[in-house]
Amino acid sequence: RLLRFPATNGQDVVFTYAGDLYKAPLTGGEAQRLTSHVGMEMFARFSPDGQSIAFTAQYDGNTEVYLMPKSGGEPERLTYTSTNSRDDVGDRMGPNNIVMGWTPDGKQIIYRSKQHTFSGLRGSLKKVAVGGGVSETIPTSEGGFCSYSPDGKKLAMNRMFREFRTWKHYAGGQADEIWLNKVGTTEMKKLTENSNQDLFPMWVGENIYFISDRDYTMNLFKYN
Repeated sequence: RLLRFPATNGQDVVFTYAGDLYKAPLTGGEAQRLTSHVGMEMFARFSPDGQSIAFTAQYDGNTEVYLMPKSGGEPERLTYTSTNSRDDVGDRMGPNNIVMGWTPDGKQIIYRSKQHTFSGLRGSLKKVAVGGGVSETIPTSEGGFCSYSPDGKKLAMNRMFREFRTWKHYAGGQADEIWLNKVGTTEMKKLTENSNQDLFPMWVGENIYFISDRDYTMNLFKYN
């Protein structure tokens, strides 16, 4: 089985299987199917209070950001973007509008957009309110997977995105590093410095966890 893109609220885990979202107890048990649309649903992320799920879905031709209760129900569409030529889930740069997570106050959802970027090879980070409306660009110049500090003042992030590539042990100029952004500014500080891939930062307490293939196998690392 290809169970992908898991996320947890501490009690449940939500994940993608066969193009739909499922939820199961974190301790194990029967999985509950949350969606049944023919379109692909992926990158589900629980809200900070654990009661809502933001996710990326391909329902109306475009790939957009949606929101629903953790128990399932009718998804609410939050973003409306123009068609992107590189919007296929199988694209080597990944699809458009991937949900990255939430702001710590639970009022906005962070997603990675390939709109208005050169050939879709770069992305920008945006945030949209849980009630929908016009999205706001986070001033980081470019961005990928990211995670806020507990106080919401800093953002650990990848600037590029190569997670859908088939490269293994890649050690070149397109390799990802973990960066630190001061929220609300373009100020950036590089936290890692090696020629390999450092991906998917997750801020927990005083530590930033990420995966790296610096020892030729993808393993979990942390930066204090």
